Amino acid sequence: MRGIAILLSVLLLSSVSGVDYETGNEDWRDFDVNMSDWNDGPELEGSPMDEPRPGDAVLVIEVEYKPGHFASEVQGEIVIELFEEWAPNTTTNMIMHVESGIYDGIFFHRVIDDFVTQAGDPTCKTAVVYPATSAECGSGGDGHTLVMEHHDNLSHVDGAIGMARSQDPDSADTQWYIAETEAHNLDPENRDDEGYVTFGIVRNGMSHVRAIALVPTSDDPTGEEIVVNPASSAGRPLWEVHISNIDMIGVIPTPESPDDVESKSFFTTGLGVTMVGGFVLALAVILIKLTSVDIAEEQNDAILLDADEDL
Repeated sequence: MRGIAILLSVLLLSSVSGVDYETGNEDWRDFDVNMSDWNDGPELEGSPMDEPRPGDAVLVIEVEYKPGHFASEVQGEIVIELFEEWAPNTTTNMIMHVESGIYDGIFFHRVIDDFVTQAGDPTCKTAVVYPATSAECGSGGDGHTLVMEHHDNLSHVDGAIGMARSQDPDSADTQWYIAETEAHNLDPENRDDEGYVTFGIVRNGMSHVRAIALVPTSDDPTGEEIVVNPASSAGRPLWEVHISNIDMIGVIPTPESPDDVESKSFFTTGLGVTMVGGFVLALAVILIKLTSVDIAEEQNDAILLDADEDL
């Protein structure tokens, strides 16, 4: 994997002590996301990040991009879980920015094959025709800088989402990146500059992340995996990798407890027994009635026979 000394820097803005945004009561938290169609995730490595955590916030990034020079445009979704318990300030910062719509309409401004894909700069929007954009693209933010927030359970596994920053460890703002492969050289224990913060992971749509990582860029214009530019470190996609919008869509559902399953099983079984029991009872009543008629007829016959014998 290509080693990068410093990830894309962001403009160092005035520091904000904490995030002045309260999360936890949003309407989207009432919706459990459907995980049944999640079949396009990252490669797992036995990390605590492998398994979805009930109650965690989930967002979706809607992207449009051209995988290659002569390829048709692709539209896709990248679904990401945010580890709110392990990185509360960083996830709150992300949710705040998603809710504000600051990311809608921007593009991925840096793509490095076999490393990361970076976006989140609100100034990186196409001005009339791509690649024309703001002169600040790549160094923009909104001033909500964060104190670095590490957790032992979080690292740069394949598909991890992390915060970009400048050389100051506490300068992360709006910009983020998605690891296109494991990038543990960015973890704090492997660096002498406090490393970088991860706060979530791709749960579905990883194939889009990998395809975006391979798009032709300004310093690796072929976009071919077999032709790798070892100096690639600041590649701007030659074709726009557009983010239509990012939305919060719900939370990881809580699994049913054994008591709930048992109660449902009891109810279902009880209902079935009741229905079958009712049918059996009804059938028994009919049989009893029929048998009673037969017995009565036999008794009548016996009486008649007796009567005949008496005659």
